[in-house]
This record gives sequence, C-alpha cells and structure tokens, in this order.
Amino acid sequence: MKLAPVFLGSLARRRVATLFSLMAIVLGVALGMAVQAVHEAALSEFGRGLRSLAGQADLQVVGPRGGFDEGLYAQLAARPEVADASPVVEVEVKLAGREDTLTLLGVDVFALARVTPLLLPRADEGGERFAVLADDGIFVSAAVRQAFGLKSGEAIRLQVGATDVTLRVAGDLPAAGDARRLAVMDIAAVQARFGRLGRLTRIDLRLVDGVEPGAVHDVLQGVLPAGVLVEAPESAEDQAANLSRAYRVNLTMLAAMALLTGGFLVFSAQALSVVRRRTEFAFLRAIGLSRRTLFGWLVAEGAAVGLAGGLVGTALGYGLAWGALVLLGGDLGAGYFSGLTPQLQFQPGVSVAYVALGMLAGVAGAWLPAREAATVSPAQALKAGDEAALLGGRGHPVCGATLLALSVAACGIPPVDGLPLGGYLAVACLLAGAVMLLPAVASGVAWLLPARGPVPARLALARLGAAPGHAVVAAAGVLTSVALAAAMAIMVASFRDSVDQWLNQILPADLYLRAGKASGSGYLDEDLQRRIAATPGVGQVAFTRHESLRLAAGQAPVALIARPVSKDGSELPLAGRVHPGGEGPQVWISEAMQDLYGWQPGQQVDLPLAGRRVAVHVAGVWRDYARQTGAVMIDLGDYRRLTGDRLANDAAIALAPGAGASQVADALTTMAGARALEVARPGEIRAISLRIFDRTFAVTYLLEAVAVAIGLAGVAASFAALAAARRREFGMLRHLGLTRRQIGWMLAQEGALAAGVGVLGGLLTGGAIGLVLIEVVNRQSFHWSMDLHVPWGSLALFGVGLIALAALAAVLAGRQAMRQDAVLAVREDW
Repeated sequence: MKLAPVFLGSLARRRVATLFSLMAIVLGVALGMAVQAVHEAALSEFGRGLRSLAGQADLQVVGPRGGFDEGLYAQLAARPEVADASPVVEVEVKLAGREDTLTLLGVDVFALARVTPLLLPRADEGGERFAVLADDGIFVSAAVRQAFGLKSGEAIRLQVGATDVTLRVAGDLPAAGDARRLAVMDIAAVQARFGRLGRLTRIDLRLVDGVEPGAVHDVLQGVLPAGVLVEAPESAEDQAANLSRAYRVNLTMLAAMALLTGGFLVFSAQALSVVRRRTEFAFLRAIGLSRRTLFGWLVAEGAAVGLAGGLVGTALGYGLAWGALVLLGGDLGAGYFSGLTPQLQFQPGVSVAYVALGMLAGVAGAWLPAREAATVSPAQALKAGDEAALLGGRGHPVCGATLLALSVAACGIPPVDGLPLGGYLAVACLLAGAVMLLPAVASGVAWLLPARGPVPARLALARLGAAPGHAVVAAAGVLTSVALAAAMAIMVASFRDSVDQWLNQILPADLYLRAGKASGSGYLDEDLQRRIAATPGVGQVAFTRHESLRLAAGQAPVALIARPVSKDGSELPLAGRVHPGGEGPQVWISEAMQDLYGWQPGQQVDLPLAGRRVAVHVAGVWRDYARQTGAVMIDLGDYRRLTGDRLANDAAIALAPGAGASQVADALTTMAGARALEVARPGEIRAISLRIFDRTFAVTYLLEAVAVAIGLAGVAASFAALAAARRREFGMLRHLGLTRRQIGWMLAQEGALAAGVGVLGGLLTGGAIGLVLIEVVNRQSFHWSMDLHVPWGSLALFGVGLIALAALAAVLAGRQAMRQDAVLAVREDW
C-alpha cells in the first residue's frame, strides 16, 4: 500500500495550518541565513583587504594609534631573522569640508615591492617618472575614485589638524581592489604633512626562508618598547571577527527563537491533526499498519514541512541579505564594518546547514504528536468523540520546574571563547520549562476564576480546566512569541534608557567641539586650544585627547581617553565603589576592561605610555557604551606630563553667563577651514546617538514583529484545527439549546483564555529571559551593564491586544465548523 498520498496528502488538506507552520519556519531560517550571509560577506571583504595590506609579511609590528619611534625600523631590519622590513604610517584622513574619510598609507615604495606588492602604486600615463616619491602625489584605489569622482591629475583636499593640505591624484592602486577606500603616498610626505615626523604605526616583516614566525615571535617582542607588539597578519581579522561575533550570534539566536516558535507551530498543527484524524489512524492500525510505521509517516509530515520551509527560507535569506547590504551595509547597522562594500556570495555548506535546521524544526514539532498517535489503541481511538488530552493532560510540571532551576544554574556558567553559552542555555531552559508548566498554569487559572456567569463563559472555563493540554497547543506558540517579544522589549528599553542616562551624564557642557573623528587626522594644536579658550562667550574649556593602547597580543587596541577628571570621579557614570588614592596617577577603567583584562578597583597596573610602562592606580570602573574593546580614562594633566603630547581632539565648552550658544558656535567654526571644526549641542549629540542606537537594533525590532505575527498565526491555526475536530461537540450543544451566537461567544472566551494563559506565561517567561539577556548575555557579550527598565504600559497594551486578536481568531476559525447542521454533526454518534 502506498502511504505517501494518505499522510503527505493531509498537508494539502490542512492548507491553513500547514501554511502557517511553513511560514514560521521560513521566517526563522531566512532571518538566520540573512544574518550569517551578511556577516560572512563583510568579514570576507574585510579579510581580503587585510591580506592585501599584509601581502607577503610573516609578522607585523603594531603600536598605538599615534605610532612609535621610527628608530625601531632600522633595528628590526638589521636582525638576522628578518629578510625584508616595510615601514608604514597609517592615518585615517577626512576630506576637507566633508564627512567622508579614507585610509592613507605612507609607504617606502622600494621596501613595499618586496613585502607588500599588492599595494604598489601605478602612475598615470604621461605622469612624472618618480611621481611616487613626490610629496604632493597621492595614489588612490578604485573605490576612492568612484566615491569622490576623482580623475587623474585632479586635486584632493585632506584635513590635517584644523587646516587642510592639497594633494594631486597621481595614479591608482591596481591590485588593491575596488571595495576599500585606500590611498598611498610616500612615507616621508605623509610624516611631514600629517604631523607624524619620526613616527611609524606599523612595520611589516618578511622572515628569512626556513624561519617560522612562532619561533621568533618572543625574541622580537623582547626588543620592543612597551605598547608595541608583534602579531601575525591575520590577527586583525580575528579581532574584527571576535568583535562582531557577539552581535552576530545574538541576532542568530533571535532567529533561532523564531525558528523554535515555528517548531511549536508544527507541533500545534500536528497535535490537532492527530486529534482530528484519530479514527483514520485507528482504521490504518486495524488493517495492519504498525505503530512504528505510523510514527514514521507522521514525523515525515513534519519533516516535509520543515524541508520546504528550509529551502524557501534559505532562498529568502539570501534575498534579505542582499537588501540588508544595500540598506544597512555589512555591519547590519552596528558599525563594525563601516566603509566596506561587501559582495554577497553563495555559501553551499551554510545553506545546507540552514535547510537542515528547518527540517529539524519540523521533525521536532511533529515528534510528540506522532508518538501519542502511535501509542493510542485502535479500539479506544474508534470511540466517537474521544479526544485525547494532549501532553498527558497536565503536562510535566516536575520536568518544567527542573528546567527552570537549571536555567538559574546555567546563568553562572562563564563565557566560552567570549560567547555567553550559559545565557543561551538558560533561555532555552526557560522556554522549555515554561511550556511544560503551561498545562498546570491553565488548570490553576481555571481553578482561580469564578465558575459563574453566562453558559458560554462557564463552558469555556470548564474546558480550560478539563483539557489543559488543548490550551497548551493553542498557547504554546503564543507563549514563545510573547516571551521573545517581551524579553527583547525589556532588554532594549533597559539598554536605551541606560544609554540615555549615560549620555546625559557624560555630556554636561553647553557645547562640544571636535576636529573630525578621534581616529582621524583632525586635532587641535596648542595655538588653537588657546584661541578656543579665549573666544568671547566661552567660560570654561575641558579638552580631551584620544589615543589607543596595545596591551596584549591578539587583543584589539584599548581606547585611552585623557580629559580632566576629579579625584573621586564624580562626573563619570561610575559602576561600583571608588578606590581613590594609591601610588602613581589614577586611571578609571570601563567595564569591558574589568571583564577582558581582570583589572579591579584599588589595583596597581602598568600602562604603556610613550614607549615605557607607567605604574597607575585603578580608582574605579565606569560605564562606557561606546567602546566594546575597553577604555582607560586618565586625567589630562597626568597624560601630558607622562607623554609630552599637548594635542587635543575635542573640547567641552561651558558658556560664560549671558553668552548665546549660537553666536559662540559660529565664532568657533570660523576659526579654521570650512567644516574643519564641528560644534554641536548636547541635545544634538544625544539625538544622533539614540538614532544610531535605534538603527543598531533595527533587525531586533523586525524579529519582534515576526514573533508577534507567528504567535497570532499559531492561535489561528490551532483554533482552526481544534474547531474542526469539535464539530460533533458543537452539534450536541446546538441540540441542547445553545445558539450559534452563544457557541461563538464560547469560542471567543476559549480563545481569550488560551491566549491569556499564553500571554501570562509569555510575559513571566519573557521577564526572566529579559533579565538573562541584561545580566548575562549582554554583560558577557559586550561587557555592558544596564539598569532594568520595564515598559509596563507597552507590554500591557501588547498583551491585551494579543488576547483580543486571539479571541477574534478563535471565532473566525469556529465559524466554518458551526455551519454544518446540528443533526449531521452528531450523526456519527448515533
């Protein structure tokens, strides 16, 4: 007997339920595939750029953003292990009068040919023979030409400090690719024109044949000053991957939750299909179909839905990835790979994995209903009107309570390779435990509600108490989707509120001035600092200098912020107790520094400043939502005394009494070239920062909307199948005198009760998951703490709206079943 039409054909007969299950799996797979494809495309492009920059180098000597003494170049080039050494000065420069930036490399073209040939510049036809050595000639990549519309021989103005220099496009970089904004100049010209005299930022080393990089790493490191490290060329790619991995994994886990909800929808559809087809299965068993075969075919139904969902979802995921690259870029709005234009690539292995995940979700959803159908005896199933209480009627409260207890224990698991696997495990345990406890919650709700009022209300309440397993089927999808939406709403609201408070605390001045981005070539020299302080209307000025530190090999650079700081750090957003005093200068570390490097308040640590180690005292920990890799803050006076660096990057300005902010801002911006100085009010900076925050969480908001849609789809699918299985019950109620309107009210209240149980469980579970996201996942992923902020009003409105829509869905689903004549509906019982 061919059984495929009997079983797989039922999917076509249950078109609505099958479609909802399919769409849920499609969405879960598509979102996960899109996040993976975008990140892999961005990381691949980033890696290609780094490989072109590294060329044939075996090792790289790297230092802080401000660079290190160029005398190291001669010292390293003379070592017997080194075959060739190529000095590099790397500067992120801003185009004068514009916000656009590009990466400028100062290179020794003769050393470049032996170590990094892909960066060799090519002079334009008819150009000077030694154009590459000219102090005003710049060679740009195709991406720069395209972005800025530059032609050969055309002038380009780049900002230096608060002024600018005019250079001439002398040629291109034929092997640098067209995806990165890159430019090359002679190293002496870059050092002279961009304030880098006697400084290098990197030295690329090609070792003698037969010398392994690992064998000489420690030897070379031993001759370098503090804060200058020897690293493998691929280290920067690994650092970028680690930096963005937590963000990508968190988005992928959200997509996995959507896929999990899809599995619950398959479970819902299959469980109610089993109830509806019990007689059919009984006949098949009676004519010789074994339990194992019946079980296998029912699982195959779920697998077919999962396979179709996986295939469609993977294809849709590539479409979403393409759209995300166009709209948000390769960083998904988070800023990790800004400036890149990655190209989407088909990944066979990843695609197969996501198709398999979709199929696994379908199989997992069909497993329990298939097992129940296979265990019911044919004689019992042939009894008309006998509907099984799903999930054993009362669920598995012991297992559910155990899983909830395990979720608490999982929160204590430390991060594994920087990932909060314990937090993810806690989320999974919370969801699974909540679903297992859902029948007990339904029974408790039915027991607590008064058994009074109209007949439809009492019937709905009696059904909830008598068959809570059915409530699980209808409410499981609601619980998971509400839990996901509530958890994300709590986490995002807490994060946004904490960022808002943080911005208010770190932006106390009236005006803020900067000379371009902190990592670029813009800065304020001493003369300009004096002129800013003397500007009419300016009361007090606090200057800030931004630098970076290299503390450990394999770790991304740490931000160094030098600004005026009081002894008790009262002007900082502190997290925890303060330990002032101690020997040496005081520093204040971010929470990321505390997590990544283990520094603690009151501890004495060494800080690499100006090529030497300086003993400093950790006075306290402050919240920093801007730098994931860690930040160290030191008083500006101590920094200048220790390093001799008198430059600044930005200034916080307090206005004199009676001064107008607009007039002072206009006076400040006219002190330098066009748009060389940017002046903003705290409110403007705050608004821009919150817009960036909302852009970062754009994908999260999309996932919340998907979760809500899936929850409503689950209610509609569950009640459609359940109403069809209860035709005989509706006919009997009609015989007893209930009108169609009364049965409709009963269904509406059943839907509201079932959805209410799901919403109640979802909100409680979502609150617990939100705490896990705040206290475990985000802290271990991004090293940020935040204050809990629950959007009570939004959650209440969301829950009430979902219950109302569920009641409407239940009524609409039952209308088809109530159309049949009451006599015909109970005919099978005669």
